[in-house]
Amino acid sequence: MELSLTETEVRVLGSLIEKDITTPEYYPLSLNALMNACNQKSNRDPVMQLGEEAVRNALSGLQEQRLAGPAGGADSRVTKYEHRLQEVFNFTRPEIAVLCALLLRGPQTPGELRGRTERMHRFEALDDVHSALQKLMQREPPLAKVLPRQPGTKESRHVHLFAGDVVVDATPQSVSPAADRCSADAERVARLEEEVAALRREVGEIKDQLNRFRKQFE
Repeated sequence: MELSLTETEVRVLGSLIEKDITTPEYYPLSLNALMNACNQKSNRDPVMQLGEEAVRNALSGLQEQRLAGPAGGADSRVTKYEHRLQEVFNFTRPEIAVLCALLLRGPQTPGELRGRTERMHRFEALDDVHSALQKLMQREPPLAKVLPRQPGTKESRHVHLFAGDVVVDATPQSVSPAADRCSADAERVARLEEEVAALRREVGEIKDQLNRFRKQFE
């Protein structure tokens, strides 16, 4: 199948995959939950502000390509949505973790992918990330490719091809050490925000359990 997703469809698909793996207890997602997932500030590049109509349109486009749609048999009055990548591609867990990170954060090095996929799949070695990338690149049609290494960088970045082929300007560019430091700082902040959000969810669950326990004795 030939893939040519819009930027919004890419973000919606990546968000569905991420929540399926990291918070299965809240998956499939309602339209509102999916919109919040698309617009969250951590683990997203670029950060977006998608409205309900944009997310609906993206879901419609993904459904036409059999990549996502309404979840069947959900015990809820609210329509919930799920991705259908396993039905189409039958990915392994390493493959789908790497692909999800590429969909949500754009081009990345294998080292970056290893760090950013930890909640979805723990790669024991960098070679395991390379192996998952190779499998994505060897599919027909290819679902990922390696980009030309930029001047001043040690590793080449990889990119998904769900939005079509990617052409990169190979013109040499100067790399600012200050920009590198800012990027590293931003990454640390994003990881901390994600950890705080997870802790808040855990605290909320503990409070709910405590309240239910108290009501047994009222």
